[in-house]
Amino acid sequence: MQVQSMHFKARAKESLANARLQQNLTKLSTKFVSARAVAMESINFPATRAELKVRRNRALDDLDVWLETFEREATRRGVTVLYAETTRDAARLVAEIARRHDVKKVIKTKSMVSEEMRLNAVLGEMGVQSIETDLGEYILQINDNEPPSHIIAPVVHKDKEEIADLFARTHARARLTEIPQMTREARDVLRPHFMSADMGVTGGNFLIAETGSVVLVTNEGNEGMCTVMPRVHVAVTGIEKVLPTLEDLAVAMRLLPRSATGQSMSNYFSLLTGHRAEGDGDGPEDMYVVLVDGGRTGLIGGEFQEMLRCIRCGACMNHCPVYQKVGGHAYGWVYPGPMGSVLTPSYVGLDKAVDLPQAATLCGECNSVCPVGIPISDLLRKLREKQMDRHLRPLAERIGLAVWGFVAVRPALYGLVTKLAVRVLETMGGRSRSISRLPFGQGWTATREMPAPVGRTFRELYAAQRSHGGDRAPRSAGS
Repeated sequence: MQVQSMHFKARAKESLANARLQQNLTKLSTKFVSARAVAMESINFPATRAELKVRRNRALDDLDVWLETFEREATRRGVTVLYAETTRDAARLVAEIARRHDVKKVIKTKSMVSEEMRLNAVLGEMGVQSIETDLGEYILQINDNEPPSHIIAPVVHKDKEEIADLFARTHARARLTEIPQMTREARDVLRPHFMSADMGVTGGNFLIAETGSVVLVTNEGNEGMCTVMPRVHVAVTGIEKVLPTLEDLAVAMRLLPRSATGQSMSNYFSLLTGHRAEGDGDGPEDMYVVLVDGGRTGLIGGEFQEMLRCIRCGACMNHCPVYQKVGGHAYGWVYPGPMGSVLTPSYVGLDKAVDLPQAATLCGECNSVCPVGIPISDLLRKLREKQMDRHLRPLAERIGLAVWGFVAVRPALYGLVTKLAVRVLETMGGRSRSISRLPFGQGWTATREMPAPVGRTFRELYAAQRSHGGDRAPRSAGS
């Protein structure tokens, strides 16, 4: 997937003006947010989160050890483990595997790492047909290879009517609008591909070091068809996904489905350990695991290492007020929402995603719901600091913040400036007591009016209250 994060502002503006998209995005709060809240009632979320955080940190602190353990155990069970420093290297490795096994058709499950790799495009260039089998990803693929807008629900930005039109046009069948009928139609179309594919490509929700296993979690069961039917199975996943033990996995699975879709457990859970052995009734003849760096080791030992704890549940974006309004495509790369606003600059370069650290209110909702306790808003703040240090923000913004910083650390000067400012703003408000055009703040007043202040600062109001014998600060309007 090509990086388009430098166009965030333009894309966000288009998304805000798209009434249909705005209606479709309400599903985030009416479905995912409410379902998660109910699902968490059955466990002790703070305690479970704290436990998973410790376990994920344990894996990351000795990442090389656990990757070597995974490689040893997986290899002992007949799996070929390959390492890729870049996503381009990873795509090349998968292409070489396909060439070695004379693969003509690949079936895929949903994998965000394969989106990083642009795997479908790479396979297509070598004449290999690649079919997405996750229903959401399949819908996007037949819609001119549209990128996903969400890591869990890739087609959340579309409604049933849009999909019905797409199916009728692509499948050349009568238009259906009932969801069971539409899913049956998709199954009818995909089943022949399951039966005829030479190779299955999946992601990996987790890797288990002690057993050399790959863990897959889905709600459609397509991961089973992709790993059992083809003669070759390739799992591609980031190196940070490793967990030391099955006990660690048990803790993670108490939080992943609850955080992602509001389910106590997912419909399908696969623990894949080795290829088909003698006497086995199914499974691939050959199994490969491609472990992708793609910028991840650059975070190890640094101030952004905490982001590697992420288990890709999508809870942060479901609850983010910015994502809820602009959707995933505005972010311009594989990972949208708050997590993407940290990962994209970290993986592809801060200079290619200058607006993403600003694409947040810093309300902290993402911190509250993160199942591994990542302080995402703090990491976004650190990225903003790096932008200022590297002069990646507009000159006017840097000058404005420098002036504010100069004034803010000098109490007497700050008091004088704010005293003058509130009086000027009161005058600008006029009889309507609202400001429709604010110098140096057109971005705010272009879409809303700013209430004019009363003409006195809080300090003045507080002093007046005290001088009249009051011990309490005056209540602001609406408090």
